[in-house]
Amino acid sequence: MSVRDIRLLGDPVLRTVADPVATFDRELRRLVDDLAETMRDAGGVGLAAPQLGVSLRVFTYLDDSDEVGHLINPVLGPFSEEMMDGEEGCLSLPGLAFDLRRPERVLAVGQNSHGDPVTVEGSGILSRCLQHETDHLDGILFIDRLDKETKRAAMKAIREAEWSNEPKPVVKVSPHPLFGRGR
Repeated sequence: MSVRDIRLLGDPVLRTVADPVATFDRELRRLVDDLAETMRDAGGVGLAAPQLGVSLRVFTYLDDSDEVGHLINPVLGPFSEEMMDGEEGCLSLPGLAFDLRRPERVLAVGQNSHGDPVTVEGSGILSRCLQHETDHLDGILFIDRLDKETKRAAMKAIREAEWSNEPKPVVKVSPHPLFGRGR
């Protein structure tokens, strides 16, 4: 396990739809461990693989008992009709949080790191986390879901954020077919 750098807003991987996981091997389990370690180190409640620069449909989360869980190839639904309001933040937009309305409850189905089926029922913060992290896998950031006025305030705060002017990492594509979408 190792703590890895978290990609910040502006990194193209955060706006890319992640690929489904097809191979459940030791490398995938290492990624899940790195996600969990990095999430805990950063003080987050969820972290998606694209936030580490890995375009795979994997994320970790803290459940209601503060235990780390993970979900691979998640599919969400049904959603409750009951909605909740609350602040939402993101480790890829450090130090910023804004009010966002989301469904109070959601059912998530997917797989664990061995490929076994997993079902997670989330309400409250866990529901918000499952939705937020699945959005990351679809190239969506929570700021995309803000109402017009709140989004305007968010964009201003992002422009003023200390981290927003840092150089973005250079993304290189591997020439090896197993490691990226090279030749």
